[in-house]
Amino acid sequence: MNFKGLIDSFNYAISGFIYAVRTQRNMKIHMVAAIGVIIFSLFTDITKPELLVLCIAITMVMSAELFNTAIESAIDATTNHYHPLAKIAKNTAAAAVLLTTINAVIVGYFIFWNEITTFTYRGVQLVKHASPYLVLVVLVIVSLSVILTKAVVGEGTPLKGGMPSGHAAVAFSLATIISYLSDSTIAITLSYLMAIIVAQSRVDSKVHSVKEVFVGGLLGFLITILVFRIFGF
Repeated sequence: MNFKGLIDSFNYAISGFIYAVRTQRNMKIHMVAAIGVIIFSLFTDITKPELLVLCIAITMVMSAELFNTAIESAIDATTNHYHPLAKIAKNTAAAAVLLTTINAVIVGYFIFWNEITTFTYRGVQLVKHASPYLVLVVLVIVSLSVILTKAVVGEGTPLKGGMPSGHAAVAFSLATIISYLSDSTIAITLSYLMAIIVAQSRVDSKVHSVKEVFVGGLLGFLITILVFRIFGF
């Protein structure tokens, strides 16, 4: 048996892993998250099977990111110009990383259920009594909803163009937030007027159609009302 060849193989594999950690931002994030989760697990009463499932989930994410890096490097080495198939290959590899990451989050959520439920309850109570936090929650939900809708519809980019208008959604969300937190009729009226101006500017600049800004504004308005209703405002 050629032990030198075996050692070289391990060295190559470790070098590839180190390269990915050094050069890939997402790999750094995954590493930090994995280390954090493992350290956190030491302070909880998880069972051996749960620890095994957690390790498998972490390994899947790391492996997917390594495959993604390998595919991107291979494409960049063989293609020196834009090609739609190269883009599809890179996006598909990135999708694999996303799916394994979502799976890992779900696994972690169920394993650390008791700790998370306690933290979540305290968080909800905090949001209920602190409007700045609630404003942040609303804006994050609105932004993610816009990006998700654009992904489903398949128009525009996450930050520009397409159905619905993100600017209109955020503008009408902010106007609705002001209407909940302010008792001034003038402030409420002006906030909605500004939201309309933002929507109109998106149409005038030909970034969005009237339909897209209408749907965006309606989305931001309805999500804001829903969240505020949930938290008892």
